[in-house]
Amino acid sequence: MDGEDFAGKAAAAAKGLNPGLIVLLVIGVPLVVFLVANYVMYVYAQKNLPPRKKKPVSKKKLKREKLKQGVPVPGE
Repeated sequence: MDGEDFAGKAAAAAKGLNPGLIVLLVIGVPLVVFLVANYVMYVYAQKNLPPRKKKPVSKKKLKREKLKQGVPVPGE
């Protein structure tokens, strides 16, 4: 009789899903999909997009840097 009783409990447990498992799946699956998609796009961008262009340095900053280094600025 114990075997039948155990089988009945197992069937009852299999019928209803644990609410914690449902919450975990609803939150976990989209999160994992989001992270994997981000990683795939990052790898694609590193391979295919050209490197960023550097901002042009202003003449004032260039002059200041040269003065710091002790290089005489031409034209002065």
